[in-house]
Amino acid sequence: MDISMKQWQEQVIADPAKKPLPVLSFPGARLIGATVRDVVQRGDVQARCMKAIADRYPTLASVSCMDLSVEAEAFGARTIMPDDDVPVITGHLIESETDVRQLAIPRPGEGRTGESIRAIELAVRQITDRPVLAGVIGPFSLAARLAGLTEIMYLATDEPEMVHALLEKTTRFLTDYVQAFRQAGSHGIVMAEPAAGLLPPDWNRDFSARYVTRIVTAVQDDDFLVVYHNCGQVRQLIPEIVATGARAFHFGNAVSLSDIIGQVPSDRLVMGNIDPAGQFTHGTPQSVADATRLLKRQMADHPNVVLSSGCDIPPQAPLANIDAFFSAAAS
Repeated sequence: MDISMKQWQEQVIADPAKKPLPVLSFPGARLIGATVRDVVQRGDVQARCMKAIADRYPTLASVSCMDLSVEAEAFGARTIMPDDDVPVITGHLIESETDVRQLAIPRPGEGRTGESIRAIELAVRQITDRPVLAGVIGPFSLAARLAGLTEIMYLATDEPEMVHALLEKTTRFLTDYVQAFRQAGSHGIVMAEPAAGLLPPDWNRDFSARYVTRIVTAVQDDDFLVVYHNCGQVRQLIPEIVATGARAFHFGNAVSLSDIIGQVPSDRLVMGNIDPAGQFTHGTPQSVADATRLLKRQMADHPNVVLSSGCDIPPQAPLANIDAFFSAAAS
C-alpha cells in the first residue's frame, strides 16, 4: 500500500460504504486444511491462513491471529496447545517480588514470537490490496497471564509497586515486539487488553492505560496505526482508553456501541461488535445477518464506525455464518 495509515483512516471514515473488519483468523485454518495448532506454531501456515481469508472475504484490513499466549510463553509461561482450539496459558510464572526482579525480558523473535513476525513478513508480500495488522497482547493482560488474573487483582491492592515493576517489563518487551512487526512490514497492530476491562476507572488508568499510552507514543505515527481492543465492560473506561492516543478502538459485545460512541472523538475509528460466540459460532446465517443489519442501522449516523465481531471469532464458527455477516454488511 502506498497510502499512509492516517490517510487510510480518514478515507475509511469518509467512505459511506465501508468494508467490515471482523477479528477473523482461526476459522481460516479450515480454508487451507490446517489445524489451529499448525497456524499458531508456523508463520508460513499463518500467512497462508491470512491470505485465504483475504481471498474469500472483502475485509477492510488483514489481521493476524489473536493468540494471547505467544508473548507470555516467550517470557517462560507454560502453554496448553490443542489441535483445534486457541492456546491457553497454564500456571503462574510470577508469584513474588523476587520473581519479578529475576524475570528476563525476552527479545522479539524468541519462542513463537519469531513465527508471528515471520507470518507478517510473508503476509505483506501476498496481501497487497489492504493493510496488514499484527495481533499483540496489551501490557496489563500480559502481566495477568504471567501472574494470574485473580492474583494480579489482589496484588494491585496489596503490592501495587510489584505490579508496576512487572508492567515495566511487559511494556518494554511489547514496545520492542511491535517495532519488530513494523520492521516486518505491518501497517499497524491490534492490541488486545481485555483484562483491563475488569478494572475500575482509576485502576485502569494506573495499571493499563498509562502503559498502553507509552507503547502508542513509541510506535504510532502517520504510517502505523494502533487499534486498541477491549472486549470487557468498558463503558466507564472510555475516557482513559481514548486518552491513550490510539487512533482506532475495537470493543466487544459486553457493551452497546450506542452507549459509548458519543465518548469517542469522531476522527477515531470504532469497531465492533457482533457476538463472536452467540452469533458467529452458535447462531445461524439468518440470525447473524439480522444482528449485523440491526447494528448497521444503529450506527448509521456515525461514519467512524466499522462493523466487526465483538472479539476474535472462534475456530469452530461455521463459515456460512461468517459469509452471512459479510453479505449483510454489504447490503
